[in-house]
Amino acid sequence: MSPLQTRPIQILLVEDSPSDAKLTISALKLAKVANELHHVDDGVEAMEFLKRRGKYEKSPRPDLILLDLNLPRKDGREVLEEMKENPDFSSIPVIVLTTSSAEQDILRSYQLHCNCYVTKPVNFDRFLECVRSIEHFWLSVVVLPVKE
Repeated sequence: MSPLQTRPIQILLVEDSPSDAKLTISALKLAKVANELHHVDDGVEAMEFLKRRGKYEKSPRPDLILLDLNLPRKDGREVLEEMKENPDFSSIPVIVLTTSSAEQDILRSYQLHCNCYVTKPVNFDRFLECVRSIEHFWLSVVVLPVKE
């Protein structure tokens, strides 16, 4: 944890694949960084969480978002675009974590101001290593913006 970080890091995982979500959650639980992980299954829920609407009324503001691109109801590109156009959410770092390695998805995600783009490895051990690398860099090295 950064010396400036005094509270648990709030992470929002936006992932519709139960197996990928479970693996990501497990990897982050093994981290030695204090974090609280929140999980939603699609883009509509992600925006409800961010806007603190409905069942997410008391949800914390995420410090970091792990966002899949291919989501039901509202895809990750739409979520990213809506977030980055809203001054309340535009400073939240977003890591696109997806199976797509398509050049147009990578380019579009950066045009929409994602902070990094990570292609999920198919292999279980590589995926776990990938999540741990994200955790180490974003939760141990980087100083995240604090805004309530």
